[in-house]
Amino acid sequence: MGSISEGCLPGHSGVQETTIISFKFGHEQLQKGRPIILGTFLCASQRPKKSPSFKIQEASSQNVDLPKRLPKNKKKPYPIPFEKIKQAARKDKKLAQMGIEKPLDPPKNGLLVPDLIPVAYEVVDAWKVLIKDLAQLLHIIPVYACSECSEVHVAQTGHHIQNCLGQTSASRRSFHSWVKGSINDVLVPIESYHLYDPFGRRIKHETRFEYDRIPAVVELCIQAGLDIPEYPSRRRTSPIRMIGKKVINRGGYVEEPKPWRSANSYSLADFDTYGACGRFPPPTSSDVARIAQETVDAYEIVRLGVEKLMKKYTVKACGYCSEVHVGPWGHNAKLCGEFKHQWRDGKHGWQDATVDEVFPPNYVWHVQDPKGPPMTGALRRFYGKAPAVIEVCMQAGAQIPRKYVPMMRLDIVVPDSEEARLVA
Repeated sequence: MGSISEGCLPGHSGVQETTIISFKFGHEQLQKGRPIILGTFLCASQRPKKSPSFKIQEASSQNVDLPKRLPKNKKKPYPIPFEKIKQAARKDKKLAQMGIEKPLDPPKNGLLVPDLIPVAYEVVDAWKVLIKDLAQLLHIIPVYACSECSEVHVAQTGHHIQNCLGQTSASRRSFHSWVKGSINDVLVPIESYHLYDPFGRRIKHETRFEYDRIPAVVELCIQAGLDIPEYPSRRRTSPIRMIGKKVINRGGYVEEPKPWRSANSYSLADFDTYGACGRFPPPTSSDVARIAQETVDAYEIVRLGVEKLMKKYTVKACGYCSEVHVGPWGHNAKLCGEFKHQWRDGKHGWQDATVDEVFPPNYVWHVQDPKGPPMTGALRRFYGKAPAVIEVCMQAGAQIPRKYVPMMRLDIVVPDSEEARLVA
């Protein structure tokens, strides 16, 4: 019989790795009685070994494609593959038919996740800093918004790219109608209903005015453990129990306390972007760069924190419009007016939300020279994009995180209009 052994040649390390496979055969007697001589056959092979920096070089790209606008005559794609959604539904249905409770872990069972409570407080603190610093920067960094569509431009004047999709764009040959922008054009306000008990009664269309609308980021932090006296939230000590989609034990319905307003409502104004530019004065010239860097840091903290919280806490988004609801299931308010809303009687098409739907980046064109000539449509393939907050902070003197550089296309020299014809 034979045996196989494998090993590596000594003294070979780094780029190449040598493998030796030896075959040893013993004495065996054949039919004619002639013995087999003992022998060993060596086979060596060399295969290249990837250097540790290969993955880093492979991950970093020079330029990336610009984000595409989703068509409004179609539903948004599911963030989770539809096959996985059907598999999970079949699994829950099978357990329900057998009468077995659905296994739920925090926070799906109504309990808090202790490790995420500090994250919620950190996100809210960074959210307040983001609103305050951005409102100060907008006093010195001009922002323009189109009065007919959602286009935003950060420069001394609006661009001349003909991509307006407004109702009267045909009469303007798709040129934008620029007006002075506000903080809501840079930091898009996404609001959600505040719920005292996310696992309680659903919001009906007739009762929608009984609930406050607050920023979705703040509502997500409240359900993750943030305590705000003006917006109370139910903290369970025993988990809820479910069989399939039916809640069999939620600890009873508790009357939702009406949110009380203190004499000083200034603390609530810190969470909202409404009137932020009027509350904060313009900064001094020596503090502009520092405030811009604080704004970038706060923006990254909010985005990273929201991403961490959404991995555990459920957030729903409409597949047709921009409505967001923080909770295990969506509300029943009939407020959707997008594609085929008549077929749904105005109800939202709820699906799992993404980070960009809760905290939109709001991409704008990156302007390499804010005081230069306006951008033109003939050179748009040479332009890059960046989130509106990042673009404002960059023009104010902040250092941009490396992950935004490929989309901003900083290494591309924008040619003149006549030179662009010679570019392949």
